[in-house]
Amino acid sequence: MMRSLYTAASGLAAQQFNIDTISNNLANVNTTGYKKIRPEFQDLFYTSLQRPAAEQGGQALASPMGLLVGHGVRPSGSQSLMDQGNPQKTDNALDAALMGRGFFVVSEDREGLNRFYTRDGSFKQDAGGDIVTSDGYYVLSDNGDVINIPGGAQEICIARDGLFSYTMPGDDEAINAGRLGVVQFANPVGLAREGHNLYQVTAASGNPQASIADSTVEQYYLESANVQVVDEIVNLITAQRAYELNSKAVQAADEMLGIANNLRR
Repeated sequence: MMRSLYTAASGLAAQQFNIDTISNNLANVNTTGYKKIRPEFQDLFYTSLQRPAAEQGGQALASPMGLLVGHGVRPSGSQSLMDQGNPQKTDNALDAALMGRGFFVVSEDREGLNRFYTRDGSFKQDAGGDIVTSDGYYVLSDNGDVINIPGGAQEICIARDGLFSYTMPGDDEAINAGRLGVVQFANPVGLAREGHNLYQVTAASGNPQASIADSTVEQYYLESANVQVVDEIVNLITAQRAYELNSKAVQAADEMLGIANNLRR
């Protein structure tokens, strides 16, 4: 009977983790470039109360199926689903949606030594004209330099291949400011989430590879989160019901233990 308490308790913990993940997905439904997280689970080890007949020399009284009892469940991983989010139209010339598998390259420093990767293309311009993210990370070009557009520039354009260009007052000739650095990974699911819409390289993701040929940049658009609210609500209801049933199992096991303890009275 104590086994059922531990098994149901593992189910409660697993469904709590499930609900935590769903809550995070729903909280980020309006986060630019956010990628949905899917929780995954594994069953735990089993106790063999009776081996199958084939393992006992084929005795006539042995069960051909054996007799097993499981010990519950545990979370086995959190998989990031890298499906493309829907592009949303904006009126900001520095907004850029990345269509394809790539990631923009940003850095904490102007030298590009401490790099991160993001799908969030809501770029800004700081006081010095550098193109930065909302948190001030420098947006890097394909050669690792910070993209800079001087003050007073007009008609800022981001081509589909990521090339920044602008014009100056009284001059109609476009000036190139650099091409956005866009990379892809052999296993983007293996990237580490660092918060602030940023990812970092891990051994599981592999090293970044240039991929502008496999991606296109759409100016005046932002990529929305790939979270489907209806699916998350269905998953939330399912997790809630599973949590409730596991709690009922704990209550039932506790009542049965109470009955067994009172047999001598």
